[in-house]
Formats: sequence, C-alpha cells, structure tokens
Amino acid sequence: MSVVLHQFLFSHYNDKARWALQFKGIEHRRETYLPGPHRGALRKLSGQTSTPVLEWQGEVISGSANIIEHLEKVSGSPSLYPTDLALRETALDFERRFDDEVGPATRTVLFEALAEEGGYLTRMFGANKPLAKRLGYRAIFPIAKGMIKKGNGVNPESIAKRKQITVNALDEVAQATQKTGYIVGDNFSVADLTAACLFAPLANPSHPDMARPEPIPAAVQAVLDQYRDHPATAWTNRMYELHRA
Repeated sequence: MSVVLHQFLFSHYNDKARWALQFKGIEHRRETYLPGPHRGALRKLSGQTSTPVLEWQGEVISGSANIIEHLEKVSGSPSLYPTDLALRETALDFERRFDDEVGPATRTVLFEALAEEGGYLTRMFGANKPLAKRLGYRAIFPIAKGMIKKGNGVNPESIAKRKQITVNALDEVAQATQKTGYIVGDNFSVADLTAACLFAPLANPSHPDMARPEPIPAAVQAVLDQYRDHPATAWTNRMYELHRA
C-alpha cells in the first residue's frame, strides 16, 4: 500500500492519526512497533523517534498534527478544519495547546499506575506481536522500567502538576461543549478529535483501537474510576461513538 501509518498500539497521539485517516476514508496499512525497540527503525525512516509517522506515496510525515494537516491538503472532504477562518484558527490553536500540554499530562496520570504493571503494559503494547517477541519484551521490562517512567513524566515533580492540568482541561472541554456539543462552532472538528483522543487514556473508549485488554489491573482501574463521572469523559466516549468508524 502507498499509505502506511507507523504506530504504537493504544497511544493517544497515534489515535489522532488513526482517527483522521478513518474519518476521511483513507485506506492504509499499519506498521506497529514496540515502544523502545522502535527507535532504530523510526530514526531511519523519519530522522526522529516519535510516532505516529505517515508514509504517503513516498513522502514521510511525522507527528499527529502534521499528519492531519497533510490529510487536509490532499484529501478534501470531509474536513476536520472549520471553513470559517476565525473558527479554524481557534480549532488549530486548541489542537496545539492540547498537544503540547494535555497529551503529556493524561499520559503521566495513566502511567503513574501503568508503569507498575509490567505484565499488563507489555501485553497492551505487544498485543499483535508473536508470542516469542511478547515474552522477550516482558523479560526486559524491569531493565526498561526507569526509562519508561522518565519518558512518560512519572516523577514526583510532575505528577501533581499534570494531574491539575488534566482536571483543568476536562473542565474546559465540559464547559466549551455545553451549548452545541462541540468545542469550536457546531460541528465536529480537529479540536474535538484532539481532545477526545488525548482524554482517551482516562476515558477508555470502547473503540477497538483504544479499548484496553481485560481484565484491567486494579491500580489502573482506580485511575480510570477517578475520571469516570466527569462530563468530559462522557463527552469523549460520545465523540468516539458518533464520529469514529
């Protein structure tokens, strides 16, 4: 296939790209990596080590926002960018801010518990890999645990700050969507897609790309339970139900 998405399973930034591709009806193949061992292949492909990365007919695009921008240029309708220029700028400003601040925050909130559940974490991210590779990935987890926590901001200095960022963002979206159900204007846009994806680690939507394997460890479920009754959590799940193929 000429369109290939290089991804991690269950990653909220990766789900932004998956959702945009599906929203626009673009056929694509997914190349899934194990976090950590992915670095060499991604650096060779794109010159950096973060996912998602999209190969589009020979062109390589890194990062969920850049991927969505590219899809808007090449695929037309349906559009994730509002037609009104002022609303479009508002939606793009929202995407940038949530990508920079909220995505790292919700990831830290989840990984505070998830990093202590090595068996579950490696089962999540290795779900589509052969048994031997999954077992090897599990075996190296104790060595990699410190790096995983560091890479996901799990440290005493950041946890409390990022929990507050998360609560503030949930409150903001709940307030912004009271009137029309959407963040910018009265239609689904890149702002809604971004917020829903970046809240997904805490909302655990039922879509197969993001619904975690069962049973969920008690410590991880306790994190989800903290946010279960927030209006923005219900809104997140509604966006997945209404607008995700």
